[in-house]
Amino acid sequence: MSASSPALSSPPFASALRAAREAAGAQHYPQGALYVVATPIGNVADLSLRALHVLALADAVACEDTRHTQALLRACGLDRPAAQMIAVHQHNEAEAAQQVVQRLRQGQRIAYASDAGTPAVSDPGARLAAAAHQAGLRVVPLPGASSVTAVLSVAGAVADDGGFVFEGFLPAKAGERDARVQALAQEPRAVVLLEAPHRIATLAQALAPLGARPLTVGRELTKQFEQVAVMACEAFAGWLAADAVRSKGEFALVLHPWSQAQAAESGEKLLALLVKELPLKTAVRIAAEASGGSRNVLYELALRMKKDSD
Repeated sequence: MSASSPALSSPPFASALRAAREAAGAQHYPQGALYVVATPIGNVADLSLRALHVLALADAVACEDTRHTQALLRACGLDRPAAQMIAVHQHNEAEAAQQVVQRLRQGQRIAYASDAGTPAVSDPGARLAAAAHQAGLRVVPLPGASSVTAVLSVAGAVADDGGFVFEGFLPAKAGERDARVQALAQEPRAVVLLEAPHRIATLAQALAPLGARPLTVGRELTKQFEQVAVMACEAFAGWLAADAVRSKGEFALVLHPWSQAQAAESGEKLLALLVKELPLKTAVRIAAEASGGSRNVLYELALRMKKDSD
């Protein structure tokens, strides 16, 4: 370990720290490198042995919230002085990145951790990694916990040839949020969404127009009261309202892809109703946006419907 290594305490992580040294200590950890460390999203036992070793080895720890990360370090049996903690968050990332780069150029090993999960996905860290790359410095990933991969792993929503899209948090403004949902209605792949408890009811209302499209809701993933439920988008708001506890905690969600058959069937049913009340092009546009079906196919179908009704 480096001369600036933190003090090590005993339980409950003393055996884990020994295991981390034995399992990960033989690997080379170059100086002057930024180590991007995934940290638990709720369950501290999900911290990897290699992450634990690097958090002990690093000359300093850069993090989204120094108080939060210091609490994690202490829970793991590590205790660092304030001088070895560097705040790098969304409001100061560009400026703080230069401070980190300066330390890296001095040969220090710097570990970076966001408040939970893998940095630089929906949390800060991307600008820091980019600054290190631009300075010609090494950036080393330490993979681990992520709400994105956690919810995907239990959703059963990614086909072998489909992949997925990471959307993250939808816009806070209603108009922008609704526009994004309309765009997602056209996305043929699975879509991962994130949301905070104070906005989850708003998200549920925004997704309701997607109707029967399947949705996996992951709440408090990896924590004691973890909950995973699959439902139609139109049922999500009612599911939340049925139990006040369901609106608490952090959320990771997967909007499932619709098969072409499902999209076509849904689009045809909706189109049959719309062509009776709206101009043909308007009816086709709404049916395509709501179902994710092909606009060209629905347009041809609408022409036939109009012809049959005349």
